[in-house]
Amino acid sequence: MTPLHRHQLAWLTPAGWDRIRSRPWDPLASECLAHWAAHRLPLVVTRQPGGLASGTIAMGLPAPDRWDRRRLALGVPRGDVLRFDEFPRTQEVTRLLPVMARPQWLTLCASLEALGVVARVHGSYGWEHLSGLDHVRQSSDIDVWMAVPDRAQADAAATTLQSFACERPRLDGELVFDDGTAVAWREWLAWRGGRTRALLVKRIDGSSLTHLPCSLGAIAEMAPT
Repeated sequence: MTPLHRHQLAWLTPAGWDRIRSRPWDPLASECLAHWAAHRLPLVVTRQPGGLASGTIAMGLPAPDRWDRRRLALGVPRGDVLRFDEFPRTQEVTRLLPVMARPQWLTLCASLEALGVVARVHGSYGWEHLSGLDHVRQSSDIDVWMAVPDRAQADAAATTLQSFACERPRLDGELVFDDGTAVAWREWLAWRGGRTRALLVKRIDGSSLTHLPCSLGAIAEMAPT
């Protein structure tokens, strides 16, 4: 069984879409869901507030401008999932960035690749790449998440992200450890630098504010030295 994590994409079976669309939606949501089903677009796995024991997965659909940027919350039976996959890698969204930002973006992509870090883009830029619809606005941040196995890799990745000097789009995102815990990369740098004594740690079933000394899973023994 595929383990779940936040920002994971899920493609549904035709029968799964039929069951979702048969629910009592308002006209705008119904139209958006019809488009998603017809074009076989994915949903995204979100926080699982009821835990992972039930057979239903909490998912989301962040609609673009044409459907008023509605955020639809959906409970989907695992049996209605055809497959899971991931958001595009950083290089794949380059064409969506403002022209002036692309050289620095490609430099950032190369630097992350040299570190051995796989960085993926979710949020507005990731969704526009997937759907071809109008998700990105002038004010949109570019949201990345990257898997890091340990403190050294997290430090290196966050420092590399900090080197991206463009004002627009602003670079946001998370470092995700092997046990699925995630931290915002800017907060990680502040915590590691001793500029804050607490760190918000996100998990698929919730989040908590961690105070030093740190004692949570993959974050353990990663306190500032």
